[in-house]
Amino acid sequence: MPTLMPAEGFLSLSPTAAWCGGSLINERWVISAAHCYKNPKTLVAHLGEHDVSQDEGTEQHIQVEKAIRYPQYNPSSTDNDFMLVKLAKPVTFNAFVQPIEISPSCPVAGEECLVSGWGNIITTGVKYPDKLQCLDLPVLSSTACQTSYPGRITPNMFCAGYTEGGKDSCQVRVQLAYFGLNGQGDSGGPLVCNGKLTGVVSWGIGCAEKNHPGVYTTVCNYKSWINEVLANN
Repeated sequence: MPTLMPAEGFLSLSPTAAWCGGSLINERWVISAAHCYKNPKTLVAHLGEHDVSQDEGTEQHIQVEKAIRYPQYNPSSTDNDFMLVKLAKPVTFNAFVQPIEISPSCPVAGEECLVSGWGNIITTGVKYPDKLQCLDLPVLSSTACQTSYPGRITPNMFCAGYTEGGKDSCQVRVQLAYFGLNGQGDSGGPLVCNGKLTGVVSWGIGCAEKNHPGVYTTVCNYKSWINEVLANN
């Protein structure tokens, strides 16, 4: 049975430690989050996965050749949290591994989207699922996003989720006073609107906490840079 998200994959630290999510955009390139960056020699991309606890015969495991962060990425503010990952060899497209199209438009408030990943599924403590999890979430207005995170939202970010809490991509924890970022579960994974890649899981406070929806990198802002990198690499 084909996987629900054939463009979804994850990056691991060799040989087995899971790190971050990603989205396949062609046979050699994956989009992820810049805060997920590690030395490419230590990263392996896993495509065609569904249940990570078993070998289902659909998986493709490919060494990463390059990891290119957006040049203006700011780790302190998490602005421009965007990265392109080049695979050492092309994937084989089939029912389980397919690229996703980048959205030609930017997210619209009220739009229903789908977030997916293998991130933490409980609000207190840590519990990572074996099977890929998917969740429908609405894009929030810029005002609601700014209200949830005063002074932290840039034009390259948007929020999706529910301000009352309860549902979220559990990506990276904001620890202590400000941003304490680390690759964790859903980070770098896709937010898909109308079947197209619209956001990259970036950050948030806790997991599904009230008034703290997930924050995503706005993919439409990087289309020119994506084309430039792919043409030159």
